[in-house]
Amino acid sequence: AVNLTVQPMGAILGEANTTGLLLVSFEEPAPEDIKARGKAKEGNPQTANADSRVAELEKELRAKEEYLQTTLEEMETSAEELKSTNEEMQSVNEELQSTNEELETSKEELQSVNEELATVNAELQTKLADLSKTNNDMNNLLAGTGIGTIFVDHQLRIRRFTPTVTTAINLIQGDIGRPVTHIVTNLEGYARLEEDSQAVLDTLIPKEVEVRTKNGTWYLMRIAPYRTLENVIEGVVIIFVDITARKRAEEERRLSEERMWVVLTDTGIKVFNQDRQLRYTWISNPVFGFAIEQMLGKTDNELLPAQTAGVLTAIKRQTLESGVGAHKEIMITVDGAERLINLTVEPQRDSAGNIIGITCSLMDVTERKRIG
Repeated sequence: AVNLTVQPMGAILGEANTTGLLLVSFEEPAPEDIKARGKAKEGNPQTANADSRVAELEKELRAKEEYLQTTLEEMETSAEELKSTNEEMQSVNEELQSTNEELETSKEELQSVNEELATVNAELQTKLADLSKTNNDMNNLLAGTGIGTIFVDHQLRIRRFTPTVTTAINLIQGDIGRPVTHIVTNLEGYARLEEDSQAVLDTLIPKEVEVRTKNGTWYLMRIAPYRTLENVIEGVVIIFVDITARKRAEEERRLSEERMWVVLTDTGIKVFNQDRQLRYTWISNPVFGFAIEQMLGKTDNELLPAQTAGVLTAIKRQTLESGVGAHKEIMITVDGAERLINLTVEPQRDSAGNIIGITCSLMDVTERKRIG
């Protein structure tokens, strides 16, 4: 218990500018005043009720203080948990920051890789365009040359072919991937395509065969290993070259030679070739009583008497040196007998016009002169 006193400051100090100010003072009462007040309370029922109310309020206050203390402790615990959570969040944030930096690095690396891929893609596009152009050039080249070509792999399956080859082997685009042995050919008397192709794969030695189709067209068929730029064998390539014109020319030449043989045999004319050293290189029929095999590769000096060989060599050498042909009747001695021969010598030239030897015709006119 205290004595509370409130007084205006102006009344105490007598100053006008202290209006609105109050002096509040607390004084401890004298002991006799405390005793008198206690007795007054005991005798006053209202005071007793008030004390009971105060006790209840004090009890409620203590309960609230305890509740407040519990709440405060819980808040402190929550604060600690929040602090721990905050630290964890900071740690997670740091990890996220580190992950973000790694992602940034990865993004830069991916961007660099993307740029490299774009460069490689551009190079591949250029190479693809070049490859397409080369492929077109190759297709036009193969089609323009008129050479039939088939490309087959190790299992002899068709990988590619040119249109020209269809005249020799019946192929369509749907045959790509099929074994070449499943395809019907137009070749007469030749059924070893599979065996020859496999032999080339096994030995890597090319093989050439002249084949004829049912319509009479001749081809030179060549089977060779298919090599890559890295020298890897990836199958074989089968090439068909039309040699019909050559075969016809050979046939015509053969017939001409047969007719020439008949004429030469009937007329008794001997025809032969000699090189610049006057060695016999070709002979139509035996001359001077020698077999053809005895004369090839030899000269007149090695076969005939010295005088006869000297006369013949002089005439032939003159044609070689001058490039002008000669036609003479000369008397020679063969096997001890004199024979009158009619000799014609002409220079033999290559495609450039250079003299590479002579061509001679010889006819024995001894009997004709004697009869005449």
